[in-house]
Amino acid sequence: MAHELPKLPWADNALEPHISAETISFHYGKHHNAYLTKLNAAIPGTEYESMTLEETIMKSEGGLFNNAAQVWNHSFYWNCLAPNAGGAATGAVAEKINAKWGSFEKFQEDFTNAAATNFGSGWTWLVEEGGELEIFNTANADTPMKHGKKALMTIDVWEHAYYVDYRNARPNYIEAFWKLVNWDFVNSNL
Repeated sequence: MAHELPKLPWADNALEPHISAETISFHYGKHHNAYLTKLNAAIPGTEYESMTLEETIMKSEGGLFNNAAQVWNHSFYWNCLAPNAGGAATGAVAEKINAKWGSFEKFQEDFTNAAATNFGSGWTWLVEEGGELEIFNTANADTPMKHGKKALMTIDVWEHAYYVDYRNARPNYIEAFWKLVNWDFVNSNL
């Protein structure tokens, strides 16, 4: 079963001025698509041929895992973003954030710091495990499901997520991320 590149939930330019259509063209059109192409090239004739993406992630290692996880991570990330979104958390996730961190501002500060200091390439996640929220950093293609955690939200901190718009200024990209968070999607993951 060949995996397919999911359609973006918005137009390429919908996240401007925070994330440009040019960034989306490279990030989604080139990087995300390349992970998918490599994954699909690696699975024919293997036990992974009939597995779902999640099953492949949980069972595989090495290059196959890296490509499968990056396909899943990116597909999840796109849904974490939306035009005319952002601001403070809403709904049930806001209640859980306030219960855990005391305020949205404290959560935002801690998440921002985790994303800014996540060394090298990787992802910073808001996850849930056993009903508790946690900020969780992963390196490279690693994903929370491999650690028994449920992903609620993520920011991609690989340079390809921000180099076109922000060059090497990851903190500026993280600041822009907060103007795009799709809290409806985050809540749907609870």
